[in-house]
Amino acid sequence: MFVPAIKGQGTDDQQQKWLPLAYKMQIIGCYAQTELGHGSNVQGLETTATFDPRTDEFVIHSPTLTSSKWWPGGLGKVSTHAVVYARLITDGKDHGVHGFIVQLRSLEDHRPLPGITIGDIGMKFGNGAYNTMDNGVLRFDHVRIPRNQMLMRVSQVTREGKYRQSDVPRQLVYGTMVYVRQQIVADASCALSRAVCIATRYSAIRRQFGSRNGGPETQVIDYKTQQSRLFPLLASAYAFRFVGEWLKWLYTDVTQRLQANDFSTLPEAHACTAGLKSLTTLPLLMELKNVESYVEAMAIFAAVGFQNYLLFVPACTYEGDNTVLLLQTELNTEPKTIIKCDYNSWLLLNVCQTRKVDPVLRGMAEDWLKPGQVLEAFEARAARMSVSCARNLSKFANPEEGLSRNFNKIFLEGVKQQLEALCGIYYLSLLHKHQGDFLATSFLTPKHAALANDQLRALYTKVRPNAIALVDSFNYTDHFLGSILGRYDGNVYPKLYEAAWRDPLNESDIPDGYHEYISPLLKKQLGSARL
Repeated sequence: MFVPAIKGQGTDDQQQKWLPLAYKMQIIGCYAQTELGHGSNVQGLETTATFDPRTDEFVIHSPTLTSSKWWPGGLGKVSTHAVVYARLITDGKDHGVHGFIVQLRSLEDHRPLPGITIGDIGMKFGNGAYNTMDNGVLRFDHVRIPRNQMLMRVSQVTREGKYRQSDVPRQLVYGTMVYVRQQIVADASCALSRAVCIATRYSAIRRQFGSRNGGPETQVIDYKTQQSRLFPLLASAYAFRFVGEWLKWLYTDVTQRLQANDFSTLPEAHACTAGLKSLTTLPLLMELKNVESYVEAMAIFAAVGFQNYLLFVPACTYEGDNTVLLLQTELNTEPKTIIKCDYNSWLLLNVCQTRKVDPVLRGMAEDWLKPGQVLEAFEARAARMSVSCARNLSKFANPEEGLSRNFNKIFLEGVKQQLEALCGIYYLSLLHKHQGDFLATSFLTPKHAALANDQLRALYTKVRPNAIALVDSFNYTDHFLGSILGRYDGNVYPKLYEAAWRDPLNESDIPDGYHEYISPLLKKQLGSARL
């Protein structure tokens, strides 16, 4: 992410200086955006970069504990430089979040530079899986960098300290995340297809039951129950692969246009990568877990590779929390006009609002084999939901208030009412999951199913105010839970910070292997680069 950030947001001069150093491994860079108290909310970052016109420098500072950079890969023990995202302040005015190239460690002995506190964040979920990633914590104590180390393709600060905004869209600041999100979609395809390949092959090898007259047992893959597990996942693997290839083409096209200063398709790429990242990673986690549980159930637990699931767990959070990305997509829809016509993807909804599903779908089962007709049914569903959401949001002064009012209503309920609500959520969630079967029996009509879903959402809102009390009633101790994030007192950030420094990796600034591997890489070409 270090290189794409410089390529997307750096000026020509900055690219000519920094990219050759990175390509030759004379510096090792990371992407320092996420903070301890601010994950997907980039606009809420607290790290500051204050311009000092007397010295022509920016002063990078971490004013609070929650402003500590937390999670960036490669930061903990390896990186020498970082693209740091901080609030740009000139003459007392906050201009929002911008990117800065900051040297973190000495190129001579790899020790942290003055004013920089840096280390590994410690053990992560899944030893042997994502725990191998060098995720780090970083704090700045009034660290000074030259003015020309601010990435200035989008915005500039003059020698006199004047802030200037170019005509390049601000979305370019998120271009690096767009790049990584399209990579995540491709990785989702790879991870799912790998798991499905293992499960399908083993299902063909594994035989169980069904033998007649002393003959061989039936291949597991021949059982309809196993097919109903595997084949939808196989289809999903192909779907993920196709959409991943399309997204790669879209990003390449956008990149070529950006080089020609054509930014017209950047919003489209941002919307598509954000939505598809969310829609592929969370279902993928569930499907990977299911696939591996199927194979584990066939007695090869040690060989199935549970880390395949664990490795993809963080994908639901990094480069934008999945739920937040979907909410951002909702907020991109204008409540009054429903459609944002400058996004090609939204134009589809304009067509869908007036489109009727061909009655042929209500005929024979074979009618569902007509992709064009089925696509129209999905389009109609998407349009109906988007229109309904936009109409609800239009009742409020702003979309954020509408979302808050819709999902965070407060009700004071007693124990009996709360337990009744939980009971309702249990059976209505089962009805929602299997509503196709209910509709097929004619016991429910589509209207009934929609009302049940509305009621389910209403029960979520009803339980929300007392959710903490409901889990507290389990009376689990902190020791039993073994989770800093689940502490009873809610004192999460200070304890996370303390725990990181107790990790053995932080006993020294120089990691094992630095002299054997990292130092030769940094010095092998032109000697120590002095920047």
